[in-house]
This record gives sequence, C-alpha cells and structure tokens, in this order.
Amino acid sequence: MLYGLGWVAVRPLEPFGLTPEHLALIGTLISFLLFMLLLPRWSRLRWGARNGWRALGLSGGGQGGRPAPLVAWLRGTGVAGGLLLLVVIPVLAGSWGHWLGEWSLGRCLNALLLAIGVGLAEELIFRAWLWEELNQLFGSTGGVLAQAACFSLVHTRFNLGVWPMLGLLSGLFVLGLVLAVQRQLDGGSLWGSIGLHGGLVGGWFLLQSSLLQLSPDAPAWLVGPGGLNPNPLGGLVAAASLTVVLNRQVTAVAKAARPDTGARRES
Repeated sequence: MLYGLGWVAVRPLEPFGLTPEHLALIGTLISFLLFMLLLPRWSRLRWGARNGWRALGLSGGGQGGRPAPLVAWLRGTGVAGGLLLLVVIPVLAGSWGHWLGEWSLGRCLNALLLAIGVGLAEELIFRAWLWEELNQLFGSTGGVLAQAACFSLVHTRFNLGVWPMLGLLSGLFVLGLVLAVQRQLDGGSLWGSIGLHGGLVGGWFLLQSSLLQLSPDAPAWLVGPGGLNPNPLGGLVAAASLTVVLNRQVTAVAKAARPDTGARRES
C-alpha cells in the first residue's frame, strides 16, 4: 500500500518532463518516508515495544550493551573495507585490473550518500521490520534464515544464467546472515549493520567509478558475475570471506551469551 501511495503521489509531476527513472526514484523515496513515519507506531502496536526507535535499533546507543551509533557504524564500515580489499588485492596482483586513483570530492560524497542511504533504508526494511515480523511467524532461527532468503531473492539478477545466479543468491544469503548476526553482536543496534552494508555498496561504487579499472577477462570467481558491472558477492572469494566472518560472529555471540560462572572459571 505504501509503495502504491508513492506511485500515486508522483503522477502530478509527469507534465514537468521528468524521466520515468526520476519519477520512480521520487516515488520510492516518498514510500520510504511514509514507511519511516509509520514504523514507530507499528512497532508499538505489533510488537508491544515501548520505544519504537529503540526496538528498531536506531536509538539507545551506549545503553544496555549497545555501542554508540558512530562507533558501531565505523566498525561495520571497517569490516566492509576489509572485505573489499580481499577482492581488490588479488585483482591487482593477478593483473586483472589496474589502479586509477582518480577520485574527486563529488564522487566521494556520492559514495558516502549511497552508503548511508542504501545502508539505512535496506537495514530498516530487512534487519529491523522484516526480521521482527518473520521472528513472530517462524521463531528466532526461522526468522533469521527467512530474512536472509528474502534479502537474497530481492537483490539477485535472474538474467545471469543458472550457475552465476545461484552464486549470487548464495553470496547475498550469507551477507543477509552476517548483517543479522552483526545486529545481535551490537546488542540490537542497527548501526553496525548499516555501516557494513552501506560500506560494501558505497565502497564498490567508488572503486568502480573512479579508483579501479577491471579487465574484461577478470574471473567471475573473483569479481563475481555481471560482465562489465560485476557483483563480487557472487564470487567465491566474497562467499568464502563472508563465511569466515559469519563463523567468527556466531562464535562471539555464543561466548557473549555464555554465563561467566565460577564453575566455568574453575573448568
């Protein structure tokens, strides 16, 4: 319904000569703003939350085991930078691309806005609202798996062929799990997931637009499927790296949940 309202709201703008792409962007923005306005009340009515923004993971930093928002965001962005380096270094070492380093303030601002905008919007949808709804339907384990599956299906490209498509689906699914467990590690705060997700999106945009030129023969197992516009999440390197990150996250969550009793210390 909110998406439909956004579509209806931009119809009066058609006579002003806006392109269909611009109309679609404005309509989506209106839908998302309506979504944000309704979320706090939705969380109170549906989930019984006393503080809607805290339940969504956007407030309460520095309390109850949650890091400050900026700290969590910077940590997530740092993890994203490390994951991108695991792709960039083999590309340069294997002569599958060369470093341009042609950055500008405008492109950096575009990358930052993309990182914050996409990270905030998609994490609110998938790791805040959708995850909680699916938890109520399927329980905690089913909820985390279902939100990762939805995240993967929404983002994959079905025109790639069977095996590239399955590779991208798998990489996106593991990323959905990593982002969910990151929120658990941050005590329910969403900002670490926003930094990690947005860092990957904005960082890859900046690399492709000005810093790195990929060779046409760069292998898909490294840079992912997509030809001239590859998505590294569909490659083996990203999938393996994300799996390692997920394993470390799950271990950290298990340690944090284990009570520090005297019997444990003596053992």
